[in-house]
Amino acid sequence: MLNAMPKIELVVNGRKSETRAQTLAGLLDERELSDAKVATALNGHFVPEAKRATTRIGAGDSVEIVSARQGG
Repeated sequence: MLNAMPKIELVVNGRKSETRAQTLAGLLDERELSDAKVATALNGHFVPEAKRATTRIGAGDSVEIVSARQGG
């Protein structure tokens, strides 16, 4: 069903990208990051994990997906 949706263009981690996802959770799922421990932001605003499924994304949005790094 997701393939029936039109693609939209947005920016993910500073790079132009296309997606058929309509929510931030859908975008993570599309990128196989649903189970990953990541932090997300939409247009510069932090989006907590609990709100990703209801946070809609649209053409021209800017999404940041970051994971914690450990080391020194």
